[in-house]
Amino acid sequence: MREEWQKKKLGDICDFEKVQGIHQGLPYVGLEDIESQTARFMGTVEPQSVKSATFRFSQEHVLYGRLRPYLNKAFAPNFEGHCSTEIFPLKPRPELSRDFLLYWLLADATCERINATCTGARMPRAQMNDVLRFEFFLPPLPEQRRIVGILDEAFAGLATAEANAARNLQNAREIFDSHLHAVFSQSRDGRVEHHPEAAALRKGWVRHRLSEVTKKIGSGATPQGGEANYKQSGISLIRSLNVHDCEFRLKDLAFIDGTQARQLDNVSVEQGDVLLNITGASVARCCIVPNDLLPARVNQHVSILRPIAHQLSPRFLQYLLVSGDYKNRLLSAGDGGATRQALTKAQLQDFEIELPPLPEQQGIVEELDELRLQTGKLCDVAQQKQSALAELKKSLLHAAFNGDL
Repeated sequence: MREEWQKKKLGDICDFEKVQGIHQGLPYVGLEDIESQTARFMGTVEPQSVKSATFRFSQEHVLYGRLRPYLNKAFAPNFEGHCSTEIFPLKPRPELSRDFLLYWLLADATCERINATCTGARMPRAQMNDVLRFEFFLPPLPEQRRIVGILDEAFAGLATAEANAARNLQNAREIFDSHLHAVFSQSRDGRVEHHPEAAALRKGWVRHRLSEVTKKIGSGATPQGGEANYKQSGISLIRSLNVHDCEFRLKDLAFIDGTQARQLDNVSVEQGDVLLNITGASVARCCIVPNDLLPARVNQHVSILRPIAHQLSPRFLQYLLVSGDYKNRLLSAGDGGATRQALTKAQLQDFEIELPPLPEQQGIVEELDELRLQTGKLCDVAQQKQSALAELKKSLLHAAFNGDL
């Protein structure tokens, strides 16, 4: 730390101004309106009224979200308004630059210190009186402005780079999705869409009910004793958390013992089974079970689709079901409700798909596998770029508040 920086308590250079009341005719800021880690405002400046009391703020304040402070929600408004009482308006005193305070709040080290003050397990809230007692190393005001100028310029460049990386990631995903749509698109009345590739592939394709080309369609149940009796290891129990489009995620995989597994022997998973989520928000997500996961069972939220080998390729069925048109057809086949959506066994049995001969299915799968591999590499590059940019932000903020910038 530089010698000219003074050690202060945050409360010596910053005040919490909680002017609480029912405020009318002003823009409103809720926690959902502040983007984590970035200080970006995601809301509207149109006047909004709320029924409960709020805090009033001005352009002199920094707004800080004390609920779940690990989300790191801070914002320096350029308008007057009112905010949720889960957001505290912080007003820096004249010797502290508002933008310097904002960047300090966004720094990882600050976030970790504030998070450590939290009370409440389910709804952790920072204890702001404790935060006021934090040590704060205060540079002279011209030095604060110099550091803010460097960070402003650097973060503007990083924002452009982040937007480019996000656009590249989206483009890579759209390349695969577009090709998948071209292969499997078909209008609802059964006529081929006017897409040359789709039209060419549709020649010789035959419509089948799923029950005609599978030898098993079925879902499991929660073993006796429920989730409380899941084990640390044993036989895998596949849940909807694990099933994503063309991807099986091992995180949150549950395990059961032999006794529990015998209760679900009728839904024992085999090599080549296609897994389909049939209830909840993830309904219609679909993937193939990994071979190294066997033996395994599924619970009541996941259905096993077991293709007849000489009629239907499992990988072809997976790609078909995750393509846009077929996924929409699955979703519209489900029983919609206020909070849940479900696909029944009967609906799956009657669900119609169009298939080419098996050799053509295998050729399409090879083509899609290769395209997915190549677009996956592009996605990896974009995601690595995003991670590198995030780390650069962190290192810049660390340097700024350690006197190294």
